[in-house]
Amino acid sequence: MKIAVIGTGYVGLVQGTCLAESGNDVVCIDKIAEKVEGLKRGKIPIYEPGLAELVHRNTRDGRLSFTTSLAEGIREAEIVFIAVGTPQGDHGGADLSGVWAVGTQVAEVLEEPKILVIKSTVPVGTNAELARRMKEIARVPFDVASNPEFLKEGAAIEDFNKPDRVVVGARREEVADKLHELYAPFLRTDRPFLVMSPESAEMTKYVANCLLATKISFINEMANLCEAYGADINEVRRGIGHDQRIGFHFLHPGVGYGGSCFPKDVRAAIHMATSKGMPARMMESVDEVNEAQKHVLFGKLKAHFKDALGSATIAVWGLAFKPRTDDIREAPALVLIDALLKEGATVRVHDPEAIPNVKAIYGDKIAYCDRPYGAIEQADALVIATEWNEFRNPDFEVMRRLLRQPVIFDGRNVYDPARMAALGFAYEGIGLPPCRG
Repeated sequence: MKIAVIGTGYVGLVQGTCLAESGNDVVCIDKIAEKVEGLKRGKIPIYEPGLAELVHRNTRDGRLSFTTSLAEGIREAEIVFIAVGTPQGDHGGADLSGVWAVGTQVAEVLEEPKILVIKSTVPVGTNAELARRMKEIARVPFDVASNPEFLKEGAAIEDFNKPDRVVVGARREEVADKLHELYAPFLRTDRPFLVMSPESAEMTKYVANCLLATKISFINEMANLCEAYGADINEVRRGIGHDQRIGFHFLHPGVGYGGSCFPKDVRAAIHMATSKGMPARMMESVDEVNEAQKHVLFGKLKAHFKDALGSATIAVWGLAFKPRTDDIREAPALVLIDALLKEGATVRVHDPEAIPNVKAIYGDKIAYCDRPYGAIEQADALVIATEWNEFRNPDFEVMRRLLRQPVIFDGRNVYDPARMAALGFAYEGIGLPPCRG
């Protein structure tokens, strides 16, 4: 099948590449010439495990190509995916200017009927409004379907190839059948292809992300309560997670969620509710709890060092909002760095992938280290803000020698508190009784 994907950001590039890998002819379109030229040379603008190899192979084999010309890119396509950014706008809702602009451009150059599919995360009603706007311009008939993505950064290739489900919002059965044909190679026998109205499909994406964000904020609030009463959130998690009505997914305490989806989508859901004159009490609380959680590590550091924090050197392991990505959007680590710099502390950081993105923000205000041990050399404490696998089994004896003080603040509960105490570390996690070595 011939496919066009408009937008080569995280969603669009993964979408186009994985469809090409399954044998389709895919053209990815982006208005940024430098980005397109880089992709043609194999330069991937994001870090996602496995993506660079797939882009290279499918470009080499002629199934995947890149262009800045929208008219050229969609000319032969049967299905055109819209995967442009919908960032948070000034009032909390999604900024749809990119979607409207692309719709206008497509309508102006349509020469034959096509299926347009909105892959971007958009508020309910966007599908209908896009179709209305395009019908005022287009000279040929077309369909607009919705197909929200459910990819986790760091595992996007696997998520695309082995989806839990594929959700499609379509107004005509023929459109749904065409998309089912496209996705059939990725659907195992027990994985459903769910057809619904575009409005329901649009809402499904927000409801899913809002529920997952709620689980994270909930367990973080419970972790803080555990800590206040001397309970252990890890033990509590075991106590509740084996209840089949609850489970363990997304009930890992930490320093809050970040990234491009949960913060934006929770706030967009709040905006959708308030736009209809409805309260959004739960989602407002979820957002407030999450933002407060991003300050927990600084509070622990301040309580430990008191007035001496301003003269301390703090090492931070992990800058991306989660492991296996270089995405620092809404990352809790940046909230911590801002607070430490404001306090006057010296900050040394390490992350396997995100350092270039952080350096673009902070410049020479902090020290960047290629290796984890380099960051902790002569530091007064180590903070773990992202749970990269590389951090799970370090040489603790080396760490003790490099740190001025054997102090660790673990924002992801990577280490076992009893072991850390036995090794002589002062260790504080999230929702755990503090231990002193």
